[in-house]
Amino acid sequence: MDLEARGHSEHPEALRLWLRLLTCTQLIEKQVRAQLREQFDTTLPRFDLMAQLERNPEGLKMNELSRRMMVTGGNVTGVTDQLVAEGVVERVEVQGDRRAYRVRLTARGRKVFDEMAREHEAWIVAAFEALTPREVDNLHRLLGKVKQHHHLHNEMSNNPESA
Repeated sequence: MDLEARGHSEHPEALRLWLRLLTCTQLIEKQVRAQLREQFDTTLPRFDLMAQLERNPEGLKMNELSRRMMVTGGNVTGVTDQLVAEGVVERVEVQGDRRAYRVRLTARGRKVFDEMAREHEAWIVAAFEALTPREVDNLHRLLGKVKQHHHLHNEMSNNPESA
C-alpha cells in the first residue's frame, strides 16, 4: 500500500495532495534506484555524492558533503571510501590544515558521472511523460509557490522582528 492510500475523501485536499506528492516521489526514486543498480552497478547515495562533486570541481570537505547531502558524516565517509577504492574520487589535502582534506572527482570519475547523469536525466524526463510540457511547467510553477511560501514562513518564524 502506498502513502496515498492512507488519504480518505474526508481529509483536506491539501493532505491528499501531500500524500500524492510523496507517493510519486517514492515511485520515481524507486525506479531511479533500480536503474542505477542495473545499468551502473551503483546506488543513489553514490550518485548523489558524485553529483555534489561534479558541481564543485575544486572538491568539497567531508562536512560540506554531509551538510549538502543531509546525511551523517559516517555515511559520507563510507560512500567516499568505496568511491576512492574504485578510483572515481580522490582525497586532496587542504593547504594549511593537516587534518582536513577535500574530496573531488578524478578524471575517470567525471567520465563515469557524465554517463550516469545523462541516463539519469532521461529517466526523470520519462517519469513525467504522462504530462504535457505545459502541465510540467504549470506544476513546476505551482510547486515553486509552495516552496516560496515555505521559505517566507520559515524566515518570519526564525526572525520575529521582521513580522
